[in-house]
Amino acid sequence: MSTSTSAPEETLAEVVVVDYGLGNLRSVTRGLERAGAAVTITDDPDAFAAADGVVLPGVGAFREGIENADPIREDLLAVAERGQPLFGICLGMQMLLTTSEEGDTEGESAVTGLDLIPGTNARFAEGQKVPHMGWNELSVERDHPLVEGVDGQYAYFVHSYYAVPDDEEATVATTEYGLEFPSIVADEAGNVFGTQFHPEKSGETGLQILRNFVDLCAE
Repeated sequence: MSTSTSAPEETLAEVVVVDYGLGNLRSVTRGLERAGAAVTITDDPDAFAAADGVVLPGVGAFREGIENADPIREDLLAVAERGQPLFGICLGMQMLLTTSEEGDTEGESAVTGLDLIPGTNARFAEGQKVPHMGWNELSVERDHPLVEGVDGQYAYFVHSYYAVPDDEEATVATTEYGLEFPSIVADEAGNVFGTQFHPEKSGETGLQILRNFVDLCAE
């Protein structure tokens, strides 16, 4: 277990960044601090329960992410069940879904995601340059507190798979890359959501999204 705590000048909310061995935790933490959060980096379920909101970051493969997070799976599900904001970033967003083509490796059984937003993650089509890397536009499809003030803005992406939710209503924002894919998703209750892009690498657009998240946590 690793625990690191830091506070901004003005604390609006207490946020936990989940440490399960994947993801650039420091850059996410710095972004959240700039947005007004006091951040604890930990895998301690008691800290999840005490927080105003929980962030599930992630860089890498779906299978590795799910296997690493498996010891705290039930604790993450409990965050959602309690109604706390649960924010998945990049791989963390994909882990909120049920399955992934990336997790179904030949000769291995498929791994199951958190299934908080039913659906799968598909690989970009043959002939499409992968990963999708760089800045791309966000098109907001429906209201959600996370997307206040970001319609038409640009965010920074690095990914080879994209979310395909079972329910179209789970799509909050879309982005074009050979096809239109969901770049922000949320569950029906609205407290579980994720971004395919990295807000901590997305300049003012990303900071706005992190501020929206912290405001949601502070409610």
